[in-house]
Amino acid sequence: MAVLKRLFIVLGLVTVPLLLGLLFTYDVLKIEWISFMEIQPSFNAQEDPLPLPPRSIPVQGAAYVPELGAPVNPLVADEASLARGKEQYEINCQICHGANADGKGPFAVYLRTRPPVSLLEGNALTGSDGAMFLTITNGIEGAMPSLKENLPEPNMRWDIVNYIRSLQGK
Repeated sequence: MAVLKRLFIVLGLVTVPLLLGLLFTYDVLKIEWISFMEIQPSFNAQEDPLPLPPRSIPVQGAAYVPELGAPVNPLVADEASLARGKEQYEINCQICHGANADGKGPFAVYLRTRPPVSLLEGNALTGSDGAMFLTITNGIEGAMPSLKENLPEPNMRWDIVNYIRSLQGK
């Protein structure tokens, strides 16, 4: 029995430092484990995801159906909607379109070929709420990025439309 006890003590004294040493060298010694992820379809970094299937409806619900034209604004422009819209506008739009929506944001000087438009005149003023919503959602090719990933909920984009309309009314 004494021999077994000594054997366990010796094994313990040898294995504990070995295990502690392995913990410290974990980042140094990288072991490649067998994985079947290499044979699955995947996306590289910064690669665009696959497009949505035709006539598919997002999880949040249909924002609009292209065949039906521009959607109708479902939100009332109350104080809560305007506050949410102002917050989202300041985050996503103000850098190009400016605090007053005049197209003179701090980033506008770098967009010389296609500067941001003033949202207080032209199509932004005379167009429908649905047209503005679609512009925010899909962007403008070569001029404005799509914001549907930054603003995944359609109501977030409608709040921005309501806020821009409030700026136009001033």
